[in-house]
Amino acid sequence: MTMLEWVLQLALLLMLGAAIPFALRLERALREIRADRSALEGSAQGLSEAARMAEAAMVRLRASAELAGRQVAERTATAEPLRDDLRYLVERAEALADRLEGLVRAGRPIANETPRPAEPVPLQSQAERDLLRAITLGARAAR
Repeated sequence: MTMLEWVLQLALLLMLGAAIPFALRLERALREIRADRSALEGSAQGLSEAARMAEAAMVRLRASAELAGRQVAERTATAEPLRDDLRYLVERAEALADRLEGLVRAGRPIANETPRPAEPVPLQSQAERDLLRAITLGARAAR
């Protein structure tokens, strides 16, 4: 072997020696990547399972919201006639209260002049009679 061959082989040997630490570092990095890859795959499976569970929960939530909406609509439909009835009763009660107030005002000057028992005012309906009875019982209880 000639000197040139020896020099070339020595240079090749030095380069191979210098490449060994790089190869070891590369092998360790590849091992870590493989470990991270399995962890990533596990995370991806967990993420897909969480997405499926979230979709199922969203479907259940949507069904619950629709059911609640239907129940509210039914109750609202039931309450509207009651509201109308109450509005009618309040209007009648206000009219009766105004009428009763007028009768009381008209009766005060008479009561101040001559004390005598009050004559029952002829009432038109059972509601008016009940209202007058409730007012007189309330006035007696207040004394």
